Amino acid sequence: MNSIKHFIAEEDGVTAIEYGLIAALIGVAIAVGASALGGKISDLFKSIGDKIAAPK
Repeated sequence: MNSIKHFIAEEDGVTAIEYGLIAALIGVAIAVGASALGGKISDLFKSIGDKIAAPK
């Protein structure tokens, strides 16, 4: 009976799951941010490249 109470009170697994969920949410946020800014950054680098390559 004592071991069952100890097993129920154990929180290490719950903490690991919480950290895993937080890491997953951070990954999703980074992916969404990168996809939202990806086109703008690509256009910026293309514009800079065009200005550098343009003859003077």
